[in-house]
Amino acid sequence: MILQKGHAVSVVAEEQILVVPTSLFHELGYFQGFSREIGRYWPQLVTGDHVEYRPRGEMEEDPNFKQLIPYALFRWTDGAGTVHLFEYQRGKGQGEKRLHAKCSVGVGGHVSSLDAEVGESHEVYREGMRRELEEEVIIETPYTETVAGLINDDETPVGRVHLGMVHLCDVEEPRVRPREADILGARFTPVAEILTRLEQFESWSQIVMRALFG
Repeated sequence: MILQKGHAVSVVAEEQILVVPTSLFHELGYFQGFSREIGRYWPQLVTGDHVEYRPRGEMEEDPNFKQLIPYALFRWTDGAGTVHLFEYQRGKGQGEKRLHAKCSVGVGGHVSSLDAEVGESHEVYREGMRRELEEEVIIETPYTETVAGLINDDETPVGRVHLGMVHLCDVEEPRVRPREADILGARFTPVAEILTRLEQFESWSQIVMRALFG
């Protein structure tokens, strides 16, 4: 919190975050759930002329805009060929209070106007993703990253104002650990086990698990 003229003002409300008009998303092709059509959406959403920065506090309640969120999954395949994903539970200190206590397989967050110092818009998005990963986890293993698709979930209040850009990060070793104290119970878990308890996970994780691993 910060103080302004005698009143407490949330830092979150002052943060300027990367958004695109929801109408643009509809023009490109509306979908509910998961889409693998990266080429259809990525250029316009990440580098198009409609990208802008607006106050996060306002955007959390305004469905006329979609906040672009890098959503990175860390995948590890053991020697027996079993696929594992990094999972954790969101603590109360995590930014989105509506997701507290939910389990997740995605790491990431908002792209900020502070990331814009790097220059070109596609680099801004990448810088925002890099910064968010660095803030949330410590990655002590080489990995390769690919863009796997997009998540849109208009069936939840959180989802109506966000659009997830899904990144698959294949790690050589299961050596990813939390940097933030509110990333709880972090571990690599076999995909098959996660699929048996999807009801414990936030909606985005449920959507991406069913789309990519179900």
